[in-house]
Amino acid sequence: EIIKSFFGIGCQEMTLEEIGAKFDLTRERVRQIKEKAIRRLKSQNDYRLKAFLA
Repeated sequence: EIIKSFFGIGCQEMTLEEIGAKFDLTRERVRQIKEKAIRRLKSQNDYRLKAFLA
């Protein structure tokens, strides 16, 4: 949900601060979750996903 909100997938893009307010998290915690999710997505062996994220 954080990734979708940050990049505006299916909704309008939101800042880290806006996402934090929505989920009652700090901006830093939202950033950490976002970075971890991106790392997980990039580590998957799906060439189409890697091309999308590159």
